[in-house]
Amino acid sequence: QVQLVESGGGLVQDGGSLRLSCVASGRILSSDVMGWYRQAPGKERELVARHQMGVARYAESVKGRFTISRDQGKNTAYLQMNSLKTEDTGVYYCNMKRYNYDYWGQGTQVTVSS
Repeated sequence: QVQLVESGGGLVQDGGSLRLSCVASGRILSSDVMGWYRQAPGKERELVARHQMGVARYAESVKGRFTISRDQGKNTAYLQMNSLKTEDTGVYYCNMKRYNYDYWGQGTQVTVSS
């Protein structure tokens, strides 16, 4: 069983930056897929970014503004969010896919004000 704990959310103005962190309770394996999802009020959860075997992929809406990374030595994944927009507001969840299992964090709120 893996536990994921996110942090780094908060209130920021339009155009600002935040860095989210996701700490895993154990080692992050090279084969693990680490991802960040978000859910805005009244909307479904959507994939924001994914990092797998050294390759990062992003939703079109965040390309060029967000960067996903991982530090396996610290058992931590990150999401650097720059040039934030009001439409980026939502609860951000860390996800780990390991073999056939999905692990989720509890989420961290990001609110971007105009």
